[in-house]
Amino acid sequence: MAMKNLYWLKEMSNNKGEGEEEWSADLSQLFIGSKFASGRHSRIYRGIYKHIDVAIKLVSQPEEDEELAAQLENHFTSEVALLFRLHHPNIITFVGACKKPPVFCIITEYLAGGSLRSFLQRQGPHSLPLELVLKLALDIAKGMQYLHSQGILHRDLKSENLLLGEDMCVKVADFGISCLESQIGSAKGFTGTYRWMAPEMIKEKHHTKKVDVYSFAIVLWELLTGLTPFENMTPEQAAFAVTHKNARPPLPCDCPWAFSNLINKCWSSNPKKRPHFDEIVTILESYIESLEKDPEFFTNYKPRRPRNLVLKCLPKCNCRHVSSSSKS
Repeated sequence: MAMKNLYWLKEMSNNKGEGEEEWSADLSQLFIGSKFASGRHSRIYRGIYKHIDVAIKLVSQPEEDEELAAQLENHFTSEVALLFRLHHPNIITFVGACKKPPVFCIITEYLAGGSLRSFLQRQGPHSLPLELVLKLALDIAKGMQYLHSQGILHRDLKSENLLLGEDMCVKVADFGISCLESQIGSAKGFTGTYRWMAPEMIKEKHHTKKVDVYSFAIVLWELLTGLTPFENMTPEQAAFAVTHKNARPPLPCDCPWAFSNLINKCWSSNPKKRPHFDEIVTILESYIESLEKDPEFFTNYKPRRPRNLVLKCLPKCNCRHVSSSSKS
């Protein structure tokens, strides 16, 4: 890591007690190892804190941009405040933090499986068994169900912010731009990720918890395909297609009805028509129960509403059901 940050950490450990918070970490107990990820304004290192494997995110404030520096500080304060109050098997575990401008430090548990995005890239397109897709999707939904029950919106749910632990357990991470439901305003100046972002957020309109449901649909699409959403477009082109053409990533031709039906509900252009995570968890749990009783569940599943109504919702490229209809 940079010498400037090493010097900062040394100074921090020598000034323990100054600006202490309930969540303050004892940096004299922190060992920083190699960097394994980096973002626009942060770097993430593997390390050890009090004999526990941890991930350490260092955020540096730019000296030349006071507005950005203030924004990064606000994001840090918000993220730590949220992480400190969250306790769930499918949410990253918070260990501690230090706030000493111009560098901020957030320490969380280290998950050796890396991000879901990296895992999918290693596996290759269309390679995950449906049973594993279902298991991973349920983990994510449970984490988001808990988050929403705490009155928190994630607002940047994507495969890069989902981490894999032991036994392929998924944990929701990175709460840098999350907020309390009571603090929601417009999305003006928002810094989310277009490929996963709900249309109302792209348009910088008032938004609700349902923006996370939209993003969940994109993640579920990723699990099924192993691909990057709107891969042949720039982020800006993807944003335009979603907001002006109601475009969505093409569902696989062999996508089971059980998943395509759920995905289409979750990425509806009308937020009010998207289900809450309580309902999503119930649906996925019912799928698991049905699959245990019938190994051919995904082949036999049919949605409750008339088939022609469902077809109208599906992307044009979803050829499996169209071709099967034409043959009969």
